[in-house]
Amino acid sequence: MKEEITEWFKSLQDNICKALESEDASGFSKSEVKFKEDNWLREEGGGGRTRIFQDGNIIEKGGVNFSAVYGDVPVFLKNEDSNSTTVNSSKDTFYATGISIVIHPKNPMLPIIHMNVRYFEMSNGVWWFGGGIDLTPHYVDEEDARFFHFSLKTACDKHQPNYYTDFKKWADDYFYITHRKETRGVGGIFFDRLNSSNKEDLFAFVKEVGNSFAPIYTHLMAKNKNITYTELNKQWQLIRRGRYVEFNLVYDKGTKFGLETNGRIESILMSLPLNASWVYNFEPMSNSREEQTLSLLKKGIDWI
Repeated sequence: MKEEITEWFKSLQDNICKALESEDASGFSKSEVKFKEDNWLREEGGGGRTRIFQDGNIIEKGGVNFSAVYGDVPVFLKNEDSNSTTVNSSKDTFYATGISIVIHPKNPMLPIIHMNVRYFEMSNGVWWFGGGIDLTPHYVDEEDARFFHFSLKTACDKHQPNYYTDFKKWADDYFYITHRKETRGVGGIFFDRLNSSNKEDLFAFVKEVGNSFAPIYTHLMAKNKNITYTELNKQWQLIRRGRYVEFNLVYDKGTKFGLETNGRIESILMSLPLNASWVYNFEPMSNSREEQTLSLLKKGIDWI
């Protein structure tokens, strides 16, 4: 079934790129910016299609990446599962494929968005799906947060009634910057190593999540792209981007997996913004929008 899954991920990449290109050009006189594709091969097996979008009307930098890699099971995975039966011998091989997306907008009133959907299997018969989608506003807009979470709940409810509740909590716990004691954003859903159900059913759920990305983010792009902002807003955006960088380099499993499996470094680090900032001991002004945003970066908020 891996061939079917792989081909669907490729088509998802195509569809999302077209939707983002179209919305970025909508209402602007500037020529339509296109994703630039970079095909790469992994020495140990497999490769991918990295597509980068930069200096658009709305999107400052974004990436929609597809990969399909295979080979010997990496050492870190053997160590991670040393107390389980996942890896049975040194001869086990793996196959991993998926889509990874991060979009950094120009306007600080438009949130960063991330999505990853992936499939993993090994020669010993072990397999699973993983992924998630989360929103990282520079300024938390509660209407946008409700729309985002309602869209995800709608997608989840088509498959299992407990998915949204379980995977929202998982996202709150996963997208948490422990050393800052704050969530990366307003969360979303996160799931990993799903294999307890029929593979076709789980694949259908992953498709649902993947197909939800373009309608969600193009809606937010259209809604927020023309909101005016100040230089202070831009400075705050850079600080929040710095938090995003911290999470991705310190905690993100996808980044670690790419590095540990000798993935292409430019593709792995496409998730980082074009510019970010670290202001020493920054404290927002009392009762400011910046302070309000920080107050909403916590686990367990019921956005719906």
